[in-house]
Amino acid sequence: MSRVSEIGSLLKKIYRAYSSDLLSQLEAKGFIDLRPSFLEILTFICENEAVSIKEIGLACGLKKQTMTSHLNELEKRGYIIRKTGEHDRRELKVMLTAYGEKFKFALLEVIGELEKKYQIMIGEVEMDRILMTLTNFQTKINHADQQSMLL
Repeated sequence: MSRVSEIGSLLKKIYRAYSSDLLSQLEAKGFIDLRPSFLEILTFICENEAVSIKEIGLACGLKKQTMTSHLNELEKRGYIIRKTGEHDRRELKVMLTAYGEKFKFALLEVIGELEKKYQIMIGEVEMDRILMTLTNFQTKINHADQQSMLL
């Protein structure tokens, strides 16, 4: 197996383990109607107030059709609402509902617990090193993608 393939495989396995831990702990707090595909979107919305659908899609790397489907589900389940923007009436902003705000507090608590668990597992210095390495790798991949689009 090539190193790039191995990196991709390891990242996918780590993400699956993280998502599974996150979902299990959120289910224990009463949020039983979530899927792994919703977590990244909800996390972004929880970290950023009144964001546009386009901003969510770019941040999560999702196509418009997938975004619409997920946002429809999250709205139906009571986590979010979509409202017209104050400055641009054509743009919809996505915001948390009161139930979504309760979820946000549970999510932040669970993420904090998982961070502590992972730091105990591998140590704070190693966590920082991994984060820095992955951030650097992702930045360089994005830069290379942008350069290839310009050609």
